[in-house]
This record gives sequence, C-alpha cells and structure tokens, in this order.
Amino acid sequence: MRDEATIVEVIRHGEPVGGSKYRGWTDDPLSDKGWAQMRAAVAGRDDWTRIVSSDLSRCAAFAEELGARLGVPVELDEGFREVAFGSWEGLTSKALMDRDPQGTAAFWRDPVNHTPAGAEPLTAFRERVIAAWERLLARHAGERVLLVGHAGMMRILLLHALDMPIEGFYRFDPRNASIIRIRVDTGRHGERYHQLVLPGPVPARSS
Repeated sequence: MRDEATIVEVIRHGEPVGGSKYRGWTDDPLSDKGWAQMRAAVAGRDDWTRIVSSDLSRCAAFAEELGARLGVPVELDEGFREVAFGSWEGLTSKALMDRDPQGTAAFWRDPVNHTPAGAEPLTAFRERVIAAWERLLARHAGERVLLVGHAGMMRILLLHALDMPIEGFYRFDPRNASIIRIRVDTGRHGERYHQLVLPGPVPARSS
C-alpha cells in the first residue's frame, strides 16, 4: 500500500429550519440551533486540508464559513446531496403516517422495493453518492478532508466502507452534527481499502 492514507471525516448537517421531516432536496437553511451544533462539533479543530460539501444550503453555508475561517479550499458537489423523497418531501413522520400508514410501513420494512412516488430509488442514490466519493478520493488522495453532508449520504458511505448490502440502509442513525471517520488506503494497483475508524483522539497531522 502507499504510505499516505486519505482520511475523510464525514459530518452530518445540524438541525435545519423546520425541524425533523423528510427534507431530501428541499433546500432549508440551518436553524440557529443547527449552526450552534455544527460549530460545537468542530470546535478546536483546524487539521483539515480541504472541505467538500453537498451543495444544499444546510451543508454548504457551514462548509463555506468554516473554510473561510480555517483558510482551506471548499468544494461543493451535488453528488453528495440527500436522497430525493419525491411526494414525501416536506412531510413530517406524523403527517406521513396519518396520510399513508400502509405505504409508510412498507417503506420502513423494505425501502429498496417501496420507493415513494417520484422519489430517487436507493440503488440509484447509492450509485450517485459512491461516484461522488470516488471523485473525492481521486482528487484528494493523501489529504485529510472534511465532508459535510446528510444522514442518507452517511449511511451509504458506512455501508460502502463496511461492504454491507443496501438493505442495511436504515440500520444506521446518524444524528445532527455527528461525525464518522473513514481511512482509505490505496494498493499498488489502485485498489482501495476502507476502514471505519472508531471515535478517539484525532490522529497527528504529518509534517
């Protein structure tokens, strides 16, 4: 393997205006609480060489603020957007259960085969996110990157890193402003090895 691994820390956006709902591509900004959550999550950190973010404002606004403060470049990539929920966009869980309890139950039981009307299939969502992930790794090999995104995006990356099937999508529950760390090593022939790094001290940055 090459000497220099790529370290990507993935953070979910904080609470948006409007609270918890099936937001998808709906472009709500962060609430005051959401801004506070994000700033607290990265307090004291200045070791990223680059910030990559979903282009939706609940991610991008924070990424741009942090990049300006740290003096590191920021890239927006729409490939890291949340899954599009179609006809469910903007609905709370309660509103959806009241409107379509059977459809909601079917989705949670088998989200791969019970896509909401007009929504992005999970298999297509996975392909989109992994394509963006491969772009990130190709462009920024050996760097330490902060990736700002969404719960669904984080689930896809966890499944990818752990080599789990898409059926396990909802086995993970990323909370607002939570962070995961993924280490990626590249083999002699370009193959990539992913390792999920459990919470602990931040690795020292090489000089």
